[in-house]
Amino acid sequence: MSPQMNRYLKSFLSAVVAVSFSAQANAAIDIKARQYLLMDFQTGTVLEAKNADVKMPPSSMAKLMTAYLVFEALKSGKLSLEDQLSVSRYAWQQGGAASGGSTMFLDPNSKAKVEDLIRGMIIQSGNDACIVLAEGVSGSEEAFAQKMTEKAKELGLTNSHFVNATGLPDDNQYMSAKDLAILAKRIIVDFPEYFPIYSETSFTYNNITQGNRNPLLYRVGSGADGMKTGHTSVAGYGLTGTAIRNGRRLLLVANGMDSIKDRDEETAKLLDYGFREFVNKSLFTAGETVTTADVWLGDGPSVPLIVPQDIAIAIPRSSVQSMEVKVVYDNPIPAPITKGTTLGKLTVTSRDLQPIEIPLQAAADVGRLGFVGRLKAAAAYIFLGPPPPGTTGAATPAAVDKTAPTKK
Repeated sequence: MSPQMNRYLKSFLSAVVAVSFSAQANAAIDIKARQYLLMDFQTGTVLEAKNADVKMPPSSMAKLMTAYLVFEALKSGKLSLEDQLSVSRYAWQQGGAASGGSTMFLDPNSKAKVEDLIRGMIIQSGNDACIVLAEGVSGSEEAFAQKMTEKAKELGLTNSHFVNATGLPDDNQYMSAKDLAILAKRIIVDFPEYFPIYSETSFTYNNITQGNRNPLLYRVGSGADGMKTGHTSVAGYGLTGTAIRNGRRLLLVANGMDSIKDRDEETAKLLDYGFREFVNKSLFTAGETVTTADVWLGDGPSVPLIVPQDIAIAIPRSSVQSMEVKVVYDNPIPAPITKGTTLGKLTVTSRDLQPIEIPLQAAADVGRLGFVGRLKAAAAYIFLGPPPPGTTGAATPAAVDKTAPTKK
């Protein structure tokens, strides 16, 4: 796995802030697709969307779920890349050369190596490869499809149901653009050892070379490195794609386009828009002190307030200058205090941005003063007055430097 991918996985796993934009911010672009979604990989922020929760025929993009279960079987040891699987008559009839659809050109009653079948499924979009893999994992394509639906629920895909491993049309087989984006992200994160196969542009099997149908892979400077196309007469042309530029990854799903040309041009336009109009801002790293709060009746005078994980947001470039970062907590905080207790919140606001709130936690334990100490504190209260009742203010200067000038 490349150092770049390592950095990406680390940032994805640690950053959990998703951002919602106003309708005004989301009206900036439209593409020739019935359904689409553009997502920032690091934060999970949906940058643009249209009909993203609508159930739609996924066509061969359903093979992403087939791949997920196959990768799981490899990871668990149920399969190995060197295993030889039998090509059943059913797999050949439904997905082989006899079917007239996308095929790896497997020979009936032959055997094929799992590693070759995976490339046939991903690069060549072979329906026969999918069925052979499904039968190898679950005994039958029907049983495998049931596992696909179960896994979809487990992964939080709320608008997905499967009846086959290929994506061939069926009224009871559907996914949403949002579900496909979530699934694509999970493949990248959960199976980094297999994800690079999605970037391979060709594969030869049975002396037949076929190219990857993902148009973004062939665009100079696109940064594309996966994932999967789809097409049926009912669904139109579709693409689930991903790309990295300058260390930032975006995911897109678009479906219901009228032609291969539209799929190429419209998805490229959506990607360019996302990289051009949005930026990621890193606010704090896990464990970083955001501010220090006074402690009342404690054996220490103060306690640092920290964020428990890396905090990054995706935001429109036009909203960066209006970003405001504040901390809110009761001051002083009464002792005793237990490390890890939530004591306040960090708020981030900006134009075209729904307010974001991140919990602030105590970085250390603070015990309660003994009897004598509490007497002294009570005397100070009588003669000097109570401490300030609460605090709402800017985050630390370091945090402000990472975002934009904080308004006061």
